[in-house]
Amino acid sequence: MNNRQSSLIDTIFSACPVRNILARVSDKWSILILHELRQAASPLRFSELQKKMPDISQKMLTQTLRTLEQDGYVSRVVFAEVPPRVEYHITSLGDSFMDACRPMVDWAIAHFAEVIKNRSPYIQNADNT
Repeated sequence: MNNRQSSLIDTIFSACPVRNILARVSDKWSILILHELRQAASPLRFSELQKKMPDISQKMLTQTLRTLEQDGYVSRVVFAEVPPRVEYHITSLGDSFMDACRPMVDWAIAHFAEVIKNRSPYIQNADNT
């Protein structure tokens, strides 16, 4: 999400906390990044996060981390070293958010096979048209 999109979301959904927050974290990567940071025993470097999610592009990881940092879910620490070292860790706000997401994650794991089974005829029909 770029700055223009972020400003637009803040303007459109400013009066509705649910829509405002969900607009910022309901993308493809935010919850997965927060999950990885929460599971880590220590802060993760950018490259470590990228290895844990090999299908995310460098640009998208950067943008998503920036958004999560702006909203306070993630903390970014820059070390004055050569070469520079940057580490990310989940904040208490991010932990709290993930606590709220846990039932949804558990539901997704428990019902994944059923959802895929239900989706299958629609995918097959789309392939035949």
